Amino acid sequence: MIEKLAVVGVVVKDQAKALDYYTRVLGLEKRSDFTGPTGVRWVTVAPKGQDVEISLIQAGTYPDAKGVKVQAEPGKGAQWSFQTNDCKKDFEELKSRGVRFDQSKPAEYPYGIQANFKDPDGNAFVILQMAAKQVW
Repeated sequence: MIEKLAVVGVVVKDQAKALDYYTRVLGLEKRSDFTGPTGVRWVTVAPKGQDVEISLIQAGTYPDAKGVKVQAEPGKGAQWSFQTNDCKKDFEELKSRGVRFDQSKPAEYPYGIQANFKDPDGNAFVILQMAAKQVW
């Protein structure tokens, strides 16, 4: 049975630049960085204390586990949410670090407060402060 989500893949144009952005700008920690037997570099990052890691996948053609060539493109994936306990404060902090948000201030909804942004490769993210009482 599936127990938990472990790794989420995000396709990036340049792993080194993406690693710098995710660690220096967003403040995540690097969890792994090595080259596997197929010659593909495996890099993961995550918020401190978080089990789920983000794999920064180099754009282009790379072999999967069976050696089949797979085409990967930046910005062509799901939107991921980072939970925060103070969206407005984190919005200002991340904005000061160079994060470009989709709006001028966090938006308030019945389920919480959120601000949307994209990484330099066009991958979509949200910082989300959940409401004390969930309304779905």
